[in-house]
Amino acid sequence: MINTVNELKYDDIFIGQQENFTIIINESMVEKFSDLSGDLNPLHMDNKFAESSSFNKRIVHGMLLASFFSQLIGMKLPGKNALYFSQTLNFRSPCYIDDEIEVVGEVIEKSDSTQIITVSTNIFNKSKTCLIDGIAKIIVR
Repeated sequence: MINTVNELKYDDIFIGQQENFTIIINESMVEKFSDLSGDLNPLHMDNKFAESSSFNKRIVHGMLLASFFSQLIGMKLPGKNALYFSQTLNFRSPCYIDDEIEVVGEVIEKSDSTQIITVSTNIFNKSKTCLIDGIAKIIVR
């Protein structure tokens, strides 16, 4: 987890600016997310069931992965001055327990009139396969 929060102001941010971090998705995260969300789907929680699926083993909740975009925006890009406005999500490939993921954001647009930045958001596994992509819009306060 990131312990220091950036305090970027709108004028500090530039097109092409990137931030990223890596994290390993463990069993405890999946269990806590399942408890919090109420999503007990056996693809996520039951080894035997998941082994009989096309994934061959349990997969991590896509929304658990997507929740790391909140850390990216709220702690790094722009950090303290962020007000998350919207986020699109495309689930591209599965993630498995104990996978290391990289969460990446890149500023692709700025609106001077609204002080909104648009950030391309992506999550990759260690093999650089895209697991989730999307677009975030953030008001920089």
